[in-house]
Amino acid sequence: MSNKDWKFVHNQASEAVWAEGLREIFEYRDLGTKAASNGDYIAHIVRANGKKSADEVQHWHIHECDFQFVMVLKGWAKFEYEGHGVVTVKPGDCVHQPPGIRQREIEHSDDLELLEVVLPADFKTRLVDAPA
Repeated sequence: MSNKDWKFVHNQASEAVWAEGLREIFEYRDLGTKAASNGDYIAHIVRANGKKSADEVQHWHIHECDFQFVMVLKGWAKFEYEGHGVVTVKPGDCVHQPPGIRQREIEHSDDLELLEVVLPADFKTRLVDAPA
């Protein structure tokens, strides 16, 4: 059993709060885990908001984190991962992105929704050169 001072959370969909986050073209629903885990991790729902502007995450980048997991709930997206090429994810698909993997988003559907879990909650994103 963990000795962390984590709290119980019940995040109800009927009381969802959507906010701006890392990317201008998405909105984010924090599922309460960031506060409940004292910032050890974040679980959030990310959904397309209809904006079409390009952003830095469509360039090659890495997330400075210890763990990143994505599960598509609705819609689809195309990502490119270093050493794995272009990957299209659809509802029910999951991706574990190892720490430091170079990646970029190519495109996504207008109805994209995904669950993302990242450790730690306050991770950084850094632009990098494309893989050789």
